[in-house]
Amino acid sequence: MSTTAASSWSTSLLGPLRRCSAGLLLGGAVALLAAAPARADLRLCNLTPSKVGIALGYRDPQGWVTEGWWDLAPKGCETLLRGSLAARFYYVFAVDYTRGGEWSGRSLMCTRDSEFTIRGVEDCLARGYDRNGFFEVDTGEQKSWTIQLTDPNQPAAQP
Repeated sequence: MSTTAASSWSTSLLGPLRRCSAGLLLGGAVALLAAAPARADLRLCNLTPSKVGIALGYRDPQGWVTEGWWDLAPKGCETLLRGSLAARFYYVFAVDYTRGGEWSGRSLMCTRDSEFTIRGVEDCLARGYDRNGFFEVDTGEQKSWTIQLTDPNQPAAQP
């Protein structure tokens, strides 16, 4: 095929496309988006000026699991679990590496100083683990959720 023939063929296809209604083009775009699988994850965003360490607790079909550590840079986000969420409640324990302190709660779960995946939340100390209080996150049974870790010492943003 010569260059002239190729150019004329391309131009002849563009004519009908230009005449398509915007609704048809929009409908096609929506159909393409609907065909793509929805992205569903549990994410955590560190909205503080500090580097933080994150530990996560949750129930899976075999029982309680705690995992850690995710290191998040200031203003950074990380996906903690990939895929649609299977539970309503998740539990987080976070440590401020830059200024000290932590975000904690009343739900006691097992952790350790280095990277970990621990099954079960009972007898942490007897099993050689640390025990920390995790705060509860209620996802409202959504399939995707982002937790925003904020600095309790910073004033809330004004609208």
